[in-house]
Amino acid sequence: MQISSIDAQNLRLMAFDVDGVMTDGRIYFTPEGEALKVFNTLDGHGLKKLAASGVTLAIITGRNSPMVAKRAADLGIEHVIQGREDKGVALQALAKELGIDSSETGYAGDDEPDVSALEWARLGFAPANAHPCALQAAQHHTQRRGGEGAVREICDAILQQRDSQ
Repeated sequence: MQISSIDAQNLRLMAFDVDGVMTDGRIYFTPEGEALKVFNTLDGHGLKKLAASGVTLAIITGRNSPMVAKRAADLGIEHVIQGREDKGVALQALAKELGIDSSETGYAGDDEPDVSALEWARLGFAPANAHPCALQAAQHHTQRRGGEGAVREICDAILQQRDSQ
């Protein structure tokens, strides 16, 4: 995946969907009905490195999950928007609140609810196993699948270009 060094240098906000991007999209349920998600530690390290480079991180997800809040807290991600199917609207509102333009924004998503955010952001990413509508809307596609290192691949590609300047 080749990202323009100008786009990487200008990136101020990078937002991620959860199910299918930060996870493999599967949801496990305990006998008590509690939903469980599995996150990749490689992705977490990449997110920490990206934040350390000065990029503000955000999570925008359609579901509400205490596990997402916990994971975000563990990674130091303070912008967490849950229960939003209108991800493009949510991303635009967050960017406006932060004083960030679409040309300084990236988004990673894998399905139809992500398309508007993928199209609005300057840098749109979709994991290898994303739905075709997300693959079409995104400018960049990972080789790795969601939950299996796709987020790390995105972070590394951005950081490589930011470090090359």
